[in-house]
Amino acid sequence: MDAAGSRQAMSKPLTLSLATPIHLLVLIGGGEFSFGETRAVDEFLLASLPPGKQTIAFLPTASGSPEYATHIGKYFKQIAPSVETINVPIYRGRDNRRQKNLNQLLSAGMIYLGGGVTSNLLATLRESPAELALRDAAASGVVIAAIGASAACLGAHARDPRTGGALGGLKWIEAAVIEPAFVPADDVGLRRLMSLPDVRLGIGIPAGSALAIRGDGSTEIVGAGSVAIFRKG
Repeated sequence: MDAAGSRQAMSKPLTLSLATPIHLLVLIGGGEFSFGETRAVDEFLLASLPPGKQTIAFLPTASGSPEYATHIGKYFKQIAPSVETINVPIYRGRDNRRQKNLNQLLSAGMIYLGGGVTSNLLATLRESPAELALRDAAASGVVIAAIGASAACLGAHARDPRTGGALGGLKWIEAAVIEPAFVPADDVGLRRLMSLPDVRLGIGIPAGSALAIRGDGSTEIVGAGSVAIFRKG
């Protein structure tokens, strides 16, 4: 390992410092649900829905695809027939302040941030009324799930797919960066993010795995594989 830090597989419980109150936040490294790659994670999510709140509010912001919600909604219904998935159409700036969209986020049992492109999600959500609604929902007991690029956005910074540099993240987890679809043999991207002065922790989550984070900062791994933790210094 180089001087930037050390890496370890997550063999003992990891406790994170959270910058926003949550009940349950699940960061998913990626994977194709239609091929069953995230099945264990998805079953965990559905089992974690609050009693009496069987609605999933799907955010297509990172991908821009309204069909995403339709397909994943049919898939979720195969696992839990009582669950309904609604597409919350936040695609660009003006969508992030429409009251109907905000109400759908606040009334759901789970908010699922679909994968796509980090810059799309950050440009639309960062410090917007929709992000404030996300934070309020998380604090009130709504489960928050984020996969791929959306999971990366919840750290202090996220990789810019256009330049390879860094974008300011939503900063839900203090002093940490998240690398989805992590491959241990290729950790260069995560190390670059860890070179930023305000970052102390790097979290690498492979496809098919997820890191579930509780309100007290305690964590557990869901799904196949392991999670890599990089600590600076």
